[in-house]
Amino acid sequence: MTKQKPEAAVAQTEAFNQAVLDWFSGSGRKDLPWQQNPTPYRVWISEIMLQQTQVQTVIPYYLRFVAQYPDVATLADAGVDQVLHLWTGLGYYARARNLHRTAKQVVQNHGGEFPHDVEALETLPGIGRSTAGAIAALSMHIKAPILDGNVKRVLTRYFAIAGYPESSAVKKQLWTVAESLLPEQKIAAYTQAMMDLGATLCTRSSPACYQCPLTSDCQALAGDTIAEFPGKKPKKALPVKAVSMLILRNEAGHVLLEKRPDSGIWGGLYSLPEQAANDTDASPEPGWVAYAESGLQINPLTLEPLPTIRHSFTHYNLDITPLLSQGWKLEADDATVADSDRWLWYPLDHSVEVGLAAPVKKLLTRLKPD
Repeated sequence: MTKQKPEAAVAQTEAFNQAVLDWFSGSGRKDLPWQQNPTPYRVWISEIMLQQTQVQTVIPYYLRFVAQYPDVATLADAGVDQVLHLWTGLGYYARARNLHRTAKQVVQNHGGEFPHDVEALETLPGIGRSTAGAIAALSMHIKAPILDGNVKRVLTRYFAIAGYPESSAVKKQLWTVAESLLPEQKIAAYTQAMMDLGATLCTRSSPACYQCPLTSDCQALAGDTIAEFPGKKPKKALPVKAVSMLILRNEAGHVLLEKRPDSGIWGGLYSLPEQAANDTDASPEPGWVAYAESGLQINPLTLEPLPTIRHSFTHYNLDITPLLSQGWKLEADDATVADSDRWLWYPLDHSVEVGLAAPVKKLLTRLKPD
């Protein structure tokens, strides 16, 4: 037997829903590219791209992506390198690899149609509960909650829910609240409205509280504690790792790249040959660098250090020292570094479409094509 809400709670929920929907009708965003013809495929692409990425950054990537791959079948047929190439610059590249994997599964296991069920959507690579809810609500009009960063901010402030939202206890509480507030109708408009409130009014800093439709009952506003919500993640100093990246240019001016393993950072992307910093004498032959299985023997005296750059990840900072060596000639015994699935002599005019690790792309743009 389903537990019924008390009448007061029902009335409060209905008032909340109506305020949100009325605001969205007059002030919500309705011209975003993925809102036009919101199919499950288009909503899915946008939701994955929008994870930890701002709307204005996503829009040009989204438009290029759906122009190249207008439906799940064309994405499933694409090569993963081409998908990663289109993704270059968006970061969090596991998202792109999961897009490709999911497209293949939807075609192979679901007849090219996304499942019309939240739990089934969650079984697909890279689709968590909130993303599944967004796909279901926005494109299928299924009553399902979402809990992206914008919605978390609105709910923690409105109900003064203390604590870090990613902690298990607080997240569980937020999911319960989000589900309890769902309207019986207009689920797509409500879902978009909640995201829009957090993105445009209930922002991290300088929120426009007095334009918000929820001001009359917002507990954080009433208590003048807006800045305390959402709760901050406990701070800890990020460790620093250091690597050297070898920029090896052949006589044609092309740079040697290596495809990284599918797992780990920059999985499946092309990167510069890499070794631990200050490890130039690590090979059995003193004074020379033997790089992995490439067959290249590099004299450290020919390496020109370039300015170190820092690339920040969620859990650590990476200091990269580029070491440039130019004028490489490919001899007969260098066959292992011929163009292959693992190795690539990459032209600096970017005429070869492959996915590049973000700091590698930055380093390559500093080099002038011959």
